[in-house]
Amino acid sequence: MKNLFYPLLAATILLTSAVYVTPNQDFKIAEGHSIAFKSKDPSGIFKTMKGTIKFDETDLANSKFDLTFVVSSISTGNGMMNKKALTAEWFDAAKYPDIKFTSSKVVKSGSDYSVTGKLTIKGITKDKSIPLKASKVGSGYTFSGSFGVNRMDFKVGKKSDAVPDVMNISYSIPVLKK
Repeated sequence: MKNLFYPLLAATILLTSAVYVTPNQDFKIAEGHSIAFKSKDPSGIFKTMKGTIKFDETDLANSKFDLTFVVSSISTGNGMMNKKALTAEWFDAAKYPDIKFTSSKVVKSGSDYSVTGKLTIKGITKDKSIPLKASKVGSGYTFSGSFGVNRMDFKVGKKSDAVPDVMNISYSIPVLKK
């Protein structure tokens, strides 16, 4: 009996340690998310977002943000402006229905983080680093921050004095453990 006890004890310790060291890092996007763009004109939000998030403060190398924003969910508060945003001149929603961001690296930046990845708008992909604040909420997080996107880099609209080239983006993404 003694010969069986020690190997079982060792196996139990090893298995429970492995489970403890590799916590579940997968999160699902919760209700209440917000992706807003702001300038003197236009301003608005994208109402529909989907994607996968893996985040572990102790294992940033395996953290990943893969997000999609549905262009047709744009809301500026003006029905005519919403329709214009979907046209070929602006977002060309018929041809490019989604805006995508896929991270390649997450690093600590002071008390917050920086997420670097590929941002794709209208079929054009550019490298982008986005500041990220991660606030622990129960068993999940709320990720938030703000950054600028030069719409001309993605051929969204034409150069104009009425619409600034750089749009200010702010976001708040609550997530829950899967």
